[in-house]
Amino acid sequence: QVQLVESGGGLVQAGGSLRLSCAASGRTFSSYAMGWFRQAPGKEREFVAALSWSGGITYYADSVKGRFTISRDNAKNTVYMEMNSLEPEDTAVYYCAARLTHIGSYDYPRAGKYDYWGQGTQVTVSS
Repeated sequence: QVQLVESGGGLVQAGGSLRLSCAASGRTFSSYAMGWFRQAPGKEREFVAALSWSGGITYYADSVKGRFTISRDNAKNTVYMEMNSLEPEDTAVYYCAARLTHIGSYDYPRAGKYDYWGQGTQVTVSS
């Protein structure tokens, strides 16, 4: 069983920044692929960013490229997402997710390919 706990959400003005964290349990965290997804009210959950077990390969949704950066610290069993130049359209509940086994490059953005999910953290960007 893997537990994921997100933190770092909050209310920020447009143009501001937030740093989300996702702390994971499990002895083999360093082997997990990790992803961030978000869900706005009335919308489907969408892919935001993901990275490989080593952190050497990263993926981003077009809407956040150049503004968000995903990273991980395997020594701390934690994945981060630095969010800059936030826009009201970024308002959503943000979820981190873990994939415990090998994942193909085309599958990183697919929510159904992840095995465990956190409870989510709210990010609200005011205009």
